[in-house]
Amino acid sequence: MSRIGKKPVIIPEGVEVIVSENLVTVKGPKGQLQKQMPQAVNIEINENELVVLRPSDSSEHRALHGLSRSLISNMVEGVTKGFEKTLELVGVGYRATQQGDKVNIAMGYSHPIVIEPGEDIEIEVPAANKIVVKGIDKEAVGELAAKIRDIRRPEPYKGKGIKYQDEVVRRKVGKAGK
Repeated sequence: MSRIGKKPVIIPEGVEVIVSENLVTVKGPKGQLQKQMPQAVNIEINENELVVLRPSDSSEHRALHGLSRSLISNMVEGVTKGFEKTLELVGVGYRATQQGDKVNIAMGYSHPIVIEPGEDIEIEVPAANKIVVKGIDKEAVGELAAKIRDIRRPEPYKGKGIKYQDEVVRRKVGKAGK
């Protein structure tokens, strides 16, 4: 049995979960999320708990069991607390500036890079070398943060580039001289 899949998802007060033909809709104080779950799993709601069940022990059903439970749990957490990823710009002259809802990033290229957030996502620039991506959809927040990081990934010799706040860049020793 999947350890994650058999844990029930607790639905906090102020959150409404509607399941119709494996289309899960979660409404909460921060917004609404909707996702189609695989037909291979059954979703049941008992009072303030949501339980994901699987029809058999086949490997496909076991994989979808834990995945479906995690996706629903992330939807519930997103509409209550929200998700946030912080990126740091490391390097001389690397900086970000906010212009309305867009962010201008100067990363040593001949042109500034302009990032526009999608719907339900907001970008903040608390400092010139920090970017915070916030939203209710964990997948969308992670995808936008990864897109920003791909502008210039941290390199191992000087550590310059865009990195996640909690990311540790493994440093390498440069070429030895004579």
